[in-house]
Amino acid sequence: MSKRTPWPMVVPVGTKNVGTARVRESDARASEETARMSMTTAQRRIYEMNGNPPQSSALDDPTDPFDRSLIRQHPVALAAKRPAKYRNTKCEHEGIKFDSQKERSHWFHLVQQQAAGLISDLKLQVPFVLTARKQRDDGKWERASKYVADFTYVRDGKLVVEDVKSEATRKNRTYIQKRKQMLEKHDITIKEI
Repeated sequence: MSKRTPWPMVVPVGTKNVGTARVRESDARASEETARMSMTTAQRRIYEMNGNPPQSSALDDPTDPFDRSLIRQHPVALAAKRPAKYRNTKCEHEGIKFDSQKERSHWFHLVQQQAAGLISDLKLQVPFVLTARKQRDDGKWERASKYVADFTYVRDGKLVVEDVKSEATRKNRTYIQKRKQMLEKHDITIKEI
């Protein structure tokens, strides 16, 4: 292995290669390339058409009297949009938000059944307390554990609790545990749709 040249290395002007490495042409051209790489696509196309570099943003000007603390980025712009864990699509109908399209379509079905008189007292997103809030020996409080049912209604005088689940969400350990606690504590079997 050959001995390396100590840095900063001085390369005479006009040299194209040093060993197997290619030498950049000049600092001015290198800074122009760096500026071109930091441009947006639209700025780059304008620069290629007329040769004028884009104007700097007003936000970069320290003498600008505009208060920068008023500028907020939209939360969606800050984080890349990732698909939902179970590939469901959240949706809304008449101000009611649903976790999936399947849940929304089942809501429409239950509303029709209530209108036909087959069920009554239809409710959406009903919480059931599984374990109450308690204080530990060290003085800190343990939060209450809840199960939130997608739909509840009364059919033939009996309370029915329904939850819209896909094959993957039926296997969720937290859901399975809460389903068992609902049966033990409230004597309610959750009907999975």
